[in-house]
Amino acid sequence: MKTRGIMRSTAPSPFQVERTADGTFHFHIGDTTVASYVTQPPTAQLESPRPLLHPLRSLAGEVVTLSRPGDHLWHTGLSWALPNVGDDNFWGGPTYIRDQGYVQRANNGRQENIEITTADASTDGITLTHRLDWLTELGEVLFDEERTLTVRARMDAGAPAWALIFSTAMRNVSGQDIPFGSPSTAGRDNAGYGGLFWRGPDSWKNGVIHTVAGPAGEELRGSRAPWMAYTGHPRSGSSTSVVMVDDSQNPTYPTEWFVRTEEYAGLCPAPFFSDELIVKADDTLRLRYAVIIGDSDSGSGSEGSDVAQWAEWGRQLLGASR
Repeated sequence: MKTRGIMRSTAPSPFQVERTADGTFHFHIGDTTVASYVTQPPTAQLESPRPLLHPLRSLAGEVVTLSRPGDHLWHTGLSWALPNVGDDNFWGGPTYIRDQGYVQRANNGRQENIEITTADASTDGITLTHRLDWLTELGEVLFDEERTLTVRARMDAGAPAWALIFSTAMRNVSGQDIPFGSPSTAGRDNAGYGGLFWRGPDSWKNGVIHTVAGPAGEELRGSRAPWMAYTGHPRSGSSTSVVMVDDSQNPTYPTEWFVRTEEYAGLCPAPFFSDELIVKADDTLRLRYAVIIGDSDSGSGSEGSDVAQWAEWGRQLLGASR
């Protein structure tokens, strides 16, 4: 694979970041490529083009994302996807219209990478920061975003995991107040998706959801919690979990959650699930999340305690990185 270079720390480190010619950044922890961040995806306008993380892998090498599945082409691994930004759709596909249902409109916006300002690996982890413009289908810029991805790892023998800290600052440059919502705020019951959305592999369907209250299922959709986890069993005798943690400084903390287990594996902290949040002209919306991907031995019966420990680690990382 031809590359434009690998940024290396000066001291021995398990972390490396590699940029390839197509503008994709590959994050390495030891011998595992844990994430590929596609900053310039060759995506059709109908799918609301945006940077995406796929594939994501656990430290054991398990792939935990699915991109562009046949049922929803606009589900792209892990991505910052918002279906109701004023009249515009930055999720992909049709828009839910009250009393009409889903309608395909000429309103699919895109997130355009403008500049990579930081891409560095150190002994502590990886940091990537870039600037993006949010453009409507007609080309109007609504938001100027600064986004930072930070990678950390814990190599505990019993329950190894790595974390991605996702931080966004979206400044409204449209000159108008813009409401952020969801299909639920537009009238569709219990469909408040939109935010940092994870789509899991087909083999993860009918997995187990974890919260502070313990294991559960899809009935948790729309509930509020400081964190939520999805556990799948990609291979015999093992389990892998995706844990998502809401930052206590986020404006709707503890957030509502969008989760699917029966039709597909999906998880999303959904800050605009039930109520619109209006970002005034020239104001900046700031949101942060931790995403932890961990492996454990399902035979030990410890996966519940593992995800709780990983969630606590994510909370600590969010606090330490302010």
